[in-house]
Amino acid sequence: MTAQPTLTDPKALAQHRARATARGMFLQQAAADEVQDRLSLVKKTFTAPAIVTGFPQVWAEAFKAQIVPEAEVLALEPQAHDLVIHAMGLHWANDPIGQLIQCRRALRPDGLLQAVALGGQTLHELRACLGQAEAEVTGGLSPRIAPMGELRDLGALLQRAGLALPVADSQPLTVEYDDAWALMRDLREMGETNALQARLRRPTGRAVLTRAAELYATHFTAASGRITATFDMIFLAGWAPDESQQKPLRPGSAQQRLADALNSREEPLPD
Repeated sequence: MTAQPTLTDPKALAQHRARATARGMFLQQAAADEVQDRLSLVKKTFTAPAIVTGFPQVWAEAFKAQIVPEAEVLALEPQAHDLVIHAMGLHWANDPIGQLIQCRRALRPDGLLQAVALGGQTLHELRACLGQAEAEVTGGLSPRIAPMGELRDLGALLQRAGLALPVADSQPLTVEYDDAWALMRDLREMGETNALQARLRRPTGRAVLTRAAELYATHFTAASGRITATFDMIFLAGWAPDESQQKPLRPGSAQQRLADALNSREEPLPD
């Protein structure tokens, strides 16, 4: 039996999370604020929430909930919660569908899963500049930024995990920095630096980073004169199945024609 490829080095990720600073928590705070706004629109009171996060200092302040550390096997009891929030860690998961299945199993019937993770076009500017710089300077290329899931693919995981009424959408956030060096320092303070299993195991040469900063300033400078960095937050929501939930009608069971609803004339297709 072939072992599943490992994308992320859990030990490196834990080290990066541990050295994150309060200054670097703005992205976590933005995600927490958005999740709060979304939950305020749900006409349901949650009494037993849990949050899967590597940044308890942010999420515990935003929500009164059981805090569950990021791990391959989550410390969640079956059907113990009516709300589970998977907070900004799914993009590092070696088995994202497994993470969502574990969250779904922890939900009571008609419980809600709300997940938020980076995806889409996140850091596409830095990825392009580092890749070109490394190819120019060393003639090679090494993994530096985690591959980001697309909205459609991440949304499909909800159904695969057995969740009902799935919804997926994205919210891009563009941040300006003085230069690429400031961006890379910020990523370190966020705990979001390279934790890929296949990463280069020695420090990146200064020449590569200098060239990447030059390319960044050339191609991704805003009108303000500062560089821009994209963080694409993907939001996923789905419910644990329950008999009380709305269900699609059986095909062929409609009692009104679409032509009548549109107030139009129905005509047969030509042969």
